Amino acid sequence: MGTTQLRDAGLRAGDEVVLPAYGGGEVAQAVRETGARPVVVDIDPRSFCIDPAAVATAVNVRTTAIAPVHLFGHPADMARLRDLAERHELRTVEFGLPPHAPSLDAVRRRKNADFLSSRLTGVRVPSVAQGVEHAYDEYVVRVPGNGRPDRDAFKHALRARGVNCWVPVRMPVHWMPGFRSGERLPEAERAADECLALPVDASMTRRELQRVVSACNSLGGLLLEPAC
Repeated sequence: MGTTQLRDAGLRAGDEVVLPAYGGGEVAQAVRETGARPVVVDIDPRSFCIDPAAVATAVNVRTTAIAPVHLFGHPADMARLRDLAERHELRTVEFGLPPHAPSLDAVRRRKNADFLSSRLTGVRVPSVAQGVEHAYDEYVVRVPGNGRPDRDAFKHALRARGVNCWVPVRMPVHWMPGFRSGERLPEAERAADECLALPVDASMTRRELQRVVSACNSLGGLLLEPAC
């Protein structure tokens, strides 16, 4: 994913590219394939996208580009990122670009997401930045608690109740083999431990959506049994 985009941006061996720790695994690999070095930074905990403040801290004389990932249908804060890139004469190479015009499916997904967000309790529903339209390619909630065991127990319990759900990002980049750095990026790590994607397909009926709500709300946000 994205090797051609990065090469078209003129990356050379030894260049550094700043990218998000959460959801940036394929981008990190693509950066490495160009001969450049991926520099992984933390995310904004509300959008799950790269944190512009973290990017600003990571920029140095070797930095050539910023590679934001628009995640789950929520765009990264491109206004701040482009301003940062302009000030430091950097390129921006975007991944997961949202469509310019919403499709009918996207409109239906948004309505389904609104239905879930207005009724779910016990989980933290997605945040949407002011002035942003979330496409909800995935409807990602946080399962509060003490980390991954709680989220995974919640996932297994939902599946036992007939609700298809999945972990959207299993591991931040700086934990992946070949990219381990030993640094702490707390927001990315917390997202990897807490996040769960719920179904929000455009084809879902109101009854199916209510089934998701009922299953989640009956469990609450914290399960004490260990994940199996």
